[in-house]
Amino acid sequence: MARVRLSVAERREDLLRAAVEQIEARGVAAVRISDVAAVLGVSNALVLYHFSTKEKLVAAAFAHAARGDLDQLRALLGRRDSALARLHDAVRWYAPAGEAKGWRLWIESWAAALRDPALREVAGALDQQWKAALAEVIAEGSAAGEFHCADPVSAAWRLTAMLDGLAVQMTSYEGSLPRATMLEWADEALARELGLDSAAFGTTSGRPGPGTRDRPGK
Repeated sequence: MARVRLSVAERREDLLRAAVEQIEARGVAAVRISDVAAVLGVSNALVLYHFSTKEKLVAAAFAHAARGDLDQLRALLGRRDSALARLHDAVRWYAPAGEAKGWRLWIESWAAALRDPALREVAGALDQQWKAALAEVIAEGSAAGEFHCADPVSAAWRLTAMLDGLAVQMTSYEGSLPRATMLEWADEALARELGLDSAAFGTTSGRPGPGTRDRPGK
């Protein structure tokens, strides 16, 4: 059977997917170049040809996975719906569910970033994009008169800080907090930031959401 020749972009995509899989399974500290190579049946040299070091591979793999989450968030926030409904669904999508593989990847990256400048730069830039996407919709809804928020950027920071902290607890200490409780607290926090009563979500919380975050995000 003739071997299919992959383009450089396709090969890089395969390597990044394999790296994400291995980081999720083994953790950043334990994963090796050989682990990623073995998944695809290629040589260590091929992996190093594309990424040169393990640190660069890990940073690129994290960016690859996190950008997928960011794309989903932007698609959710870009729907033709009220800003309030979009924000509510985005906050609920943010919460961990199932195996929470995406959250495990973020937690791994945060820990490794303390000693890895390349990963710290990538994670920091992506985190800023998350906050900016939320702040943009908060500003849009405030300008439209749906609610009042004098400082959308600060509101986005406070919301993500709270959600990140709760997600770390839920992911690190399984069973420590029911997901329903986290969603209730998230609704209350969002309502406070928007100057609303939590009852404002009565028309949106009962309908099926856009999906739960089992992958980043985040």
